[in-house]
Amino acid sequence: MYYQKEQECMPRSELVKLQSERLVAQVKRMYNNVECFRNRMNEKGLKPEDIHGVEDLHKLPFSYKTDLRDYYPYGLFASPLSDIVRVHASSGTTGKRIVVGYTRNDLDLWSDMMARQLVALGVTKDDVVQVSFGYGLFTGGFGAHAGAEKIGCLVIPNSSGNTARQIETMIDFGTTVLYCTPSYAMYLAETAEQMGVIDKLKLRMGIFGAEPWTEEMRQKIEKTFKIKAYDVYGLTEILGPGVSGECQYQAGMHINEDHFIPEIIDPETLEVLPYGEVGELVFTTITKEGSPIIRYRTRDLCQLIAEPCKCGRTHLRMKKPQGRSDDMLIIRGVNVFPSQIEEVLLKSGNAITPNYQIIVDRVDNTDTFDILVEMSSDLVASDIKSIVDIQNKIKADLRTILGIGANVKLVSPNSITRSEGKAKRVIDNRKLV
Repeated sequence: MYYQKEQECMPRSELVKLQSERLVAQVKRMYNNVECFRNRMNEKGLKPEDIHGVEDLHKLPFSYKTDLRDYYPYGLFASPLSDIVRVHASSGTTGKRIVVGYTRNDLDLWSDMMARQLVALGVTKDDVVQVSFGYGLFTGGFGAHAGAEKIGCLVIPNSSGNTARQIETMIDFGTTVLYCTPSYAMYLAETAEQMGVIDKLKLRMGIFGAEPWTEEMRQKIEKTFKIKAYDVYGLTEILGPGVSGECQYQAGMHINEDHFIPEIIDPETLEVLPYGEVGELVFTTITKEGSPIIRYRTRDLCQLIAEPCKCGRTHLRMKKPQGRSDDMLIIRGVNVFPSQIEEVLLKSGNAITPNYQIIVDRVDNTDTFDILVEMSSDLVASDIKSIVDIQNKIKADLRTILGIGANVKLVSPNSITRSEGKAKRVIDNRKLV
């Protein structure tokens, strides 16, 4: 399935017909098998026969992350446990972990979707793919592995961690494609430079996801590794990686619309917004069997692009999420997204590294707002005036973008703890009191 590009290039009318057929079947199946969904349908006075196609999608109830915690672990499964062959789960660092189940057919479709994304980037069976996402209950490692294996690539299931060994593996095994989080990619690049071996790498592309990253971060990775860096999007609640991904034109992530129906809603009014407007991304799974979900509010803020891509694919594309409505910080009454801060910092050139940390606290009923930024070795070696000038410029640029002042502290190289998985950029101590 994955190599049949015509599935990604079908006329809109045919795609909508396919989506409608699958949506109608999914609603009936969930109504019969998922108590939470059935109750919400009944509360709205809806029966499955009231849903005739995608034109009725807006009538259906929303789903939330809290649902997966409230019905932990198997309460939202639409298939009996005898048909579930694997589960994945979130880390559960902010409460009960969320658990999703996969039937054999789900796993087959997942590997197809991952392979489809790799083919769109020009990956072939001749590539050596190093998967440096974590394996285990996290979806990233297994998803990337299955897609690359389906194409016939040589797959290195390295998982995350042991960074020096990761570099050694990349050199010895001739890795051409790297799969990991963008923050870990930067750490790998930094380590390879320190080891003096970055020119020995055979990397030609990196595929990065599982955490927010900016265009400035992409440019840093591409320049340091001398590769093309591509964005992919997914989330455990929907499937894992494989929901959408870029093609070689890097002009938005193609959504696998034959499996997922995307919407953009106003997070306040909950009204569906037209293509091109910024709002909250909502997904409905129409082929998932184990734990399907209807109108799941991702909290990611982004736009949908309706125009066909230069690559010829006609599925909707999504722009890189601008942030998350639930990750937004409110500091002294001002809305602040970490991505805004990263964008400013990474425009500061070679004076700083891409490593930073945002620390928010409350003292005497007033929010404090500190940003620790690592200096580069070149800046450390310069005079005090140059350091002060850079610090003041970052402060001024942040005030212009954010509308409030931040206490910017330039710190020594390698003083901020590195992450071998998802980077922890924000420490909000206000939530601890």
